Amino acid sequence: MNVSIIGAGGLTGKELISLLVHHPDFEIVHTTSNKSAGSNLSDTGVRYRKDLVFHKHEDPIPKDSLVVLAVPNEVSLELTPKLLEKGHKLIDLSGAYRLHDKEIFGKFYGLTHSSFDLMKQVVFGIPEIFRDRIKNANFVSNPGCYATSVITPLFTLSELRQNISGNVIVNSASGVSGAGGRTEDIGFTFTNTYENFRAYKVLSHQHQPEMEEYAFTGASTNRSKIIFIPHLLPAYRGILSTFVIHFDRPLEKQDFDGIRQKFRNEPFIRFYDNPEEIELKKVQNTNFVDISFRFSSDVLVMISALDNLVKGAAGQALQNMNLMCGFDERKGLIPV
Repeated sequence: MNVSIIGAGGLTGKELISLLVHHPDFEIVHTTSNKSAGSNLSDTGVRYRKDLVFHKHEDPIPKDSLVVLAVPNEVSLELTPKLLEKGHKLIDLSGAYRLHDKEIFGKFYGLTHSSFDLMKQVVFGIPEIFRDRIKNANFVSNPGCYATSVITPLFTLSELRQNISGNVIVNSASGVSGAGGRTEDIGFTFTNTYENFRAYKVLSHQHQPEMEEYAFTGASTNRSKIIFIPHLLPAYRGILSTFVIHFDRPLEKQDFDGIRQKFRNEPFIRFYDNPEEIELKKVQNTNFVDISFRFSSDVLVMISALDNLVKGAAGQALQNMNLMCGFDERKGLIPV
């Protein structure tokens, strides 16, 4: 399957290229970067075919290719309808097509949605939740990195989510490549992150409504509110999230034995016995989500970790690409 990557010069685009280098069934045939147009990929530190160059976003795309959009939200809103009309299978890594509430989208993203009718056909790209739909999809919206670090662990609670009482409190800490390192904001420069730690976008992060829309999928009687507080780590990659969850009854060990059994065959979910075992260094440069629980009576503390550039972006995109094209979803991510 041929692949075109629009926005291949950014952090996520480069990460996807580095993964596709090792994939036996995908070949990159077209890449774009308005900033680096005309340059060879190798000139910008991307190791791939020496004859492949960056084009402009508006340049023609090979007709038979699967297209990955790794562009800002407003660019995705412009390009997505055109690409779908031309018959491309499409994965969008922006946040343009994740939320089914137009008003909430406008509030959190500061944009007017110009093609909201496409929300009827898009599939949200967390394979652990929507695998069967992704297999038959032509248009997948890849989740945000923070959202993946919260939605996936909460989903593993399964039926136990029905017993959640009150708000779910989530404190997440991300390296700069997930928290905003793609921008020129001085707050994400080395001198402002080294030996520093701070919260940002408190109660206003654009991934919060995404968490609330999808985290309780299949738990129809519970729509608890998620209180999300993101923090900036003095690190390059990785997200560690800490959940504090209250329940309407005391928890028991067998509640969590059942969870481990239910998700034992998920290739990219790893459970650990002790929350203290969850570390960024264990997930960096992998597509795994690491999860652990500890409870006391009716209170549960859950810890999760993932790599924001892999499972939080390019790796999950490749997992979705595999499913859309009928390949083993592990290909290019772990040995098959």
